Amino acid sequence: MSVQIVIDSACDLPKRTADELGLHFVSMRTLFDGVEYLDGVTLTGPEFYQKLIESDALPTTSQVPPADFEEIFEKIVSQGDTALCITVSSRLSGTYQSANIAAQAFGDQVIVIDSENVTVGEQLLVLRAVQLQKQGWSAWEMAEILNHEKKQIRLIALLDTLEYLKKGGRISASAAFAGALLSIKPVVAIENGEIAMLGKARGSKNGSNKLMELVKASNGIDFDRPFMLAYSGLSDALLQKYISDSHELYEGKTDALPVCCIGSTIGAHAGPGAIGVAFFCSRG
Repeated sequence: MSVQIVIDSACDLPKRTADELGLHFVSMRTLFDGVEYLDGVTLTGPEFYQKLIESDALPTTSQVPPADFEEIFEKIVSQGDTALCITVSSRLSGTYQSANIAAQAFGDQVIVIDSENVTVGEQLLVLRAVQLQKQGWSAWEMAEILNHEKKQIRLIALLDTLEYLKKGGRISASAAFAGALLSIKPVVAIENGEIAMLGKARGSKNGSNKLMELVKASNGIDFDRPFMLAYSGLSDALLQKYISDSHELYEGKTDALPVCCIGSTIGAHAGPGAIGVAFFCSRG
């Protein structure tokens, strides 16, 4: 009996990469001007941000329906294998609940894990699951390790604008105007499965410095496990500037810096120009 991994598109692992790794990929929905798209399948990151820039309407996102999970679980179980499903945080989406509803028909042949994270934070748990799968761990052993190690994941991000938080009703128009006038960049993180405001920085350079401080305060990056840098929008220029400014965190510790474009699930709320870093906190 083998373990097959099921993921949702909120982790922002590209569909082609998921296919190469043998992962089962299910899509969140993004509604734009009355048209529904499958995140990561019929709407890529660049396509989403182009529409976001051109449209006056605010896109909405919705969870994966149980039927999508049920179809995949049925296929895996019929092959005599066990499904290990990793979802976006249950506190940010109903997708975890959808997966559990679908899993009820399959007993212990399906295991559902709440990543308690989103975008590249969730992606790290997926990539860690792939590592464990290759090492030959059973599904239940993998679940135990992942549920323990997910608490060690740190996702910190710097938003470029408050405009999309204003459009989504998260802040007032006056606060967004003041933020734009003062070039204030919100610094956020995922804590206990929810979005937490860590502070504000004036200007991109101060924001980059804040990110570096927070990484160091988290005991640094464990380079033996997956880590990821992320950006939103049509250009990664702001991320490349951050990489240049924070070179001391990475130099001599890794051969390459993996970079990911944030998709529509979180991009609809963060807007373009966000940068982020996700990592397992160092054990040392």
